[in-house]
Amino acid sequence: MPTANVNGMRVFHELTGNGAIPVVLVHGSWSSHRSWDLVVPGLAQQVRVATYDRRGHSGSERPATQGSVHEDVADLAALLENLQLAPAFVVGNSFGGSIALRLAGQRPELLRGVVAHEPPLFQLLGSDPACASMLDEVGRRVGAVTQRIVGGDHEGAAEQFAETVALGPGAWAQLPPETRRTMVENAPTFLDETRDPEALTLDLGSLRNCERPVLLTSGDQSPPAFAPVIARLAEALPRAEVVTLAGAGHVPQVTHPELYVETVAAFVRRHKAE
Repeated sequence: MPTANVNGMRVFHELTGNGAIPVVLVHGSWSSHRSWDLVVPGLAQQVRVATYDRRGHSGSERPATQGSVHEDVADLAALLENLQLAPAFVVGNSFGGSIALRLAGQRPELLRGVVAHEPPLFQLLGSDPACASMLDEVGRRVGAVTQRIVGGDHEGAAEQFAETVALGPGAWAQLPPETRRTMVENAPTFLDETRDPEALTLDLGSLRNCERPVLLTSGDQSPPAFAPVIARLAEALPRAEVVTLAGAGHVPQVTHPELYVETVAAFVRRHKAE
């Protein structure tokens, strides 16, 4: 199993394809590199694809201490450098999108561009009274999931997260068995995110200085809390492109892989010469 020493942690990774352009895929909460399985073959026909398990997830080492989004960003930067992939396009789903955007603000020299699908940066909406009740409801639902993890009910927490936070009612039963097992296995990592005061925000000022192209995507079937986050990010980014994926929700790489491959590949084609 290929691993790299990244900031003192063993991080599992895979490289696929022989293209000249590197594309690194960053998974979201509860997940692993396997969440990209349906899109890697299509992308690998056009680019060189790297996937990895974020620290604490699945095949990567799980630290005993509280994790932070800053560690995730530092790990991504180190992986790009250690595998000699920089500058690369970085594609992130959900919390992976938050990590990719933070890297764009901090280390833009490592990037050719970013694709971020529905990063859960809900604290960016804290000053908007129109979003107050929606954010309170999101916080209540996340809090209930967290309590189940603390109580040791990892399977119940994973199902509740899928059904009430990320995907919607009935989603758990529709997920592949392996995906459900991965979410249960990685449930403790969600505590790192919920206990990190900076996990759901970032410095918009850093993004205003980012000269790299950024594609912000959302699904028209996703929970409503993500759309205003995309709008706020689009206002801050000098080179933002916004695409709504018809029929898709929070994990388009799973539910609509062909559409997602073409969306990402088209973005890479537009900007690969920069």
